[in-house]
Amino acid sequence: MQYLEVRKGRVEIIPMIDIMLFLLIFFIMITIHMIPDRGLPANMPGSGTAQALPKPKVVLNLHGAGEVDLDGKAISLSALTATLHAQDPANTQVTIAASKNADIQALVKVMDACRAAGVTAIGLAAKAEAQP
Repeated sequence: MQYLEVRKGRVEIIPMIDIMLFLLIFFIMITIHMIPDRGLPANMPGSGTAQALPKPKVVLNLHGAGEVDLDGKAISLSALTATLHAQDPANTQVTIAASKNADIQALVKVMDACRAAGVTAIGLAAKAEAQP
């Protein structure tokens, strides 16, 4: 009598794990790019020569009464200098979004606080106006 050897099929689990991890990483990367940037509404001045700037690392909001907000929280100028100095100030890009009715002296004080921390890349946010 002759016996037939029957082999059962095997499910290879290692390639399946590789594919699942690849899909997981893919969806994480896609989700990160779908999260919008946060911001606060501001009544910014208009400019006919406004240009798009690279994405700043730090966005400051300067209100009409001279208050400064960093990440939606009020901050003093000395605390702003300390915060910027704790980061890498040589590679930090700061954009100041000042309201239309902000005092120029308050704007200069904020810029001085950034410079005191060692930041050299300071930009001013403005909304583009339509050209006549």
